[in-house]
Amino acid sequence: MIKLKSLLESKALMSEAMQYHYDNKISITENIFRVQSEASFNLIVEAREMFDAGHAWFEGRDKELFETTDIGRFATYEGKRVPLDHPMEIPLDEAEYQGKKVSLGEPTKGGRKKYQVYVRNNKGNVIKISYGDSGMKANWNDPGARKSFAARHRCHMKKDRTKAGYWACRAHKDFGHNVSGRFW
Repeated sequence: MIKLKSLLESKALMSEAMQYHYDNKISITENIFRVQSEASFNLIVEAREMFDAGHAWFEGRDKELFETTDIGRFATYEGKRVPLDHPMEIPLDEAEYQGKKVSLGEPTKGGRKKYQVYVRNNKGNVIKISYGDSGMKANWNDPGARKSFAARHRCHMKKDRTKAGYWACRAHKDFGHNVSGRFW
């Protein structure tokens, strides 16, 4: 069990962003800041310092992250201070797939199925994801059809950008006309 005094001391030392993560039970791995941003990196460093100082409220993925990696720590390489276990910056908007320049994360019509998108997988390789049935019509403006689709495909659980289901659940944002927001 967490000691109350230790918890209160750690909360007094938290940045506003760390406090938000703590209060809303948001994992550090689901950082509220844009990936590769200075604010995102600063939050990870702050979390690492708190973990190393023995603040016991980290659990689950956060605890495992700090116990098994050096994320949030630094070393010297060729005379420069560099972060350890921090993803290196990779251009997010363009890449090469089978010798062809492609835009990452921008769904387009066409391909083997109705839509396609190029993304990087967890190994850093560019992959092509095809999704959608070319013979079916999307009924994004029909509330009943939207609700049925979202329930049938479990859209509220789709988080992996390397899977067709993630993109299918968000197709209304990319290809719908005057359709906004999430429906699940």
